[in-house]
Amino acid sequence: MAENGKISEKNKIIEIRKVTKEYDGNPVVNDISFAIKRGEFVTFLGPSGCGKTTTLRMIAGFEKPTKGDIFINGQNITDIPPHERPVNTVFQKYALFPHLNVFHNIAFGLKLKSVTDGTTYTDKSGNVYENMRKLTKDEIKEKVHNVLKMVDMEDYEHRNVNSLSGGQQQRVAIARAIVNEPEVLLLDEPLGALDLKMRKDMQLELMNMHKKLGITFVYVTHDQEEALTMSDTIIVMRGGIIQQIGTPQKVYDEPANAFVADFIGESNIFSGTMIKDCRVLFCERIFECVDKGFKKNESIDVIIRPEDIYILKGDNESSMLTAEVQSSVFKGDHYQTTAIVEGEEGNEILIHDNVECIVGEKIGIFIKPNDLHIMHKARIINEIITEMWDENVVEIAGGKFPCQSSLPSGTKVKVHIDFDDVIVHDDESEGIIGGEVVSSIYKGSYYQCVVRTDDYYDFFVDTDDDWMKGDRVGISVDPDKIKIFLFDEAENGKENQA
Repeated sequence: MAENGKISEKNKIIEIRKVTKEYDGNPVVNDISFAIKRGEFVTFLGPSGCGKTTTLRMIAGFEKPTKGDIFINGQNITDIPPHERPVNTVFQKYALFPHLNVFHNIAFGLKLKSVTDGTTYTDKSGNVYENMRKLTKDEIKEKVHNVLKMVDMEDYEHRNVNSLSGGQQQRVAIARAIVNEPEVLLLDEPLGALDLKMRKDMQLELMNMHKKLGITFVYVTHDQEEALTMSDTIIVMRGGIIQQIGTPQKVYDEPANAFVADFIGESNIFSGTMIKDCRVLFCERIFECVDKGFKKNESIDVIIRPEDIYILKGDNESSMLTAEVQSSVFKGDHYQTTAIVEGEEGNEILIHDNVECIVGEKIGIFIKPNDLHIMHKARIINEIITEMWDENVVEIAGGKFPCQSSLPSGTKVKVHIDFDDVIVHDDESEGIIGGEVVSSIYKGSYYQCVVRTDDYYDFFVDTDDDWMKGDRVGISVDPDKIKIFLFDEAENGKENQA
């Protein structure tokens, strides 16, 4: 898959165009578009509930898009049933037939399959059709033996599937999928039920199968290491939206935003300000970087991988920051050191280096300019277009929030709420509205979490508390922290504080 989306029509096998999938009016996949190149190993990666499995199921035909179109080989297959699509699916639960042995499990689809016999017939209207026939027993036997050899199970054809290990059952499920020679193999977390060693072994086997078969693999996982190990291209998803498309190296080394950096591998993520081109302020110091094109004094996120930070001992003039060591743990090929940067913010920084440190020791820190990754913030303020419920009461995400505005009921307004002005309650009933924590990212000295309300508005919250994903919480805001602006649609949302 090309990151810029430019794949020749000849090489393009799957294309998703502006696809949305809603359940009860809520989008689980939201207006996504991408293309997959023929023969690629593409992985959908993201946390639970991000929309990756729903996307796979729409390609398979088990779910139909609410909006948008799906193409395979240039043909719109959005309304075509699953059995007529040139794809096969392997699930986490193997779905093998317990009453059939290995051979007959694999052969099951072949017995139902029809192929052309090489001849044609013409109906009364002059339409020409191919004559179809069933596969012979010898043809089925040959195909089953070929795929058993491919999955290294030639001696297991007469075994009962219930007598097989989890890894062997998964190989049978894969063999059953590829014996029909699909153009695309869809794999929905197929290794999730295996133990760690078996999962590692099967990762290598799947990679080898992909090379042997030469067909397109579309894979779903929430395991970052699995995606980085196996894929040609990774599609990172969050909240039904694609966050980044790229090679494993590109996604790891140059994450598109703080979420991608936090989700894939370990990262230090700090809020900062882009002073001007190649100058960024964070941790109370201005650093040289290589990034350009940001607005002057734009609020940004700075991403630094732990392995890109160097520890300097003693009073070294090259030190960019000074920090006090909180912990230092030997990890085999490096020490994992946690330190608190000196300054009012007291940012915590994670370092992977081969230098051993002592708790309480003062160290210097050095970072190369090209190892600072500068990201646009996903949002700099919570903004909601809504209406006044009454004087001094505004409706936000289905709740009635007291505020300081004399605008009458029904007035259309734009509401601004700073991240650190959102109050999160452990007891949902204590808030004006409720919501679910969908993510939490550590920003060095605080957490930035996202709380999704029941009508699907995402509140960004800066907090000292590390809320767990999936927690139900309450939300309230002090009246004087809610900024109300008149919203004028005729002037494209020109706002005047009211």
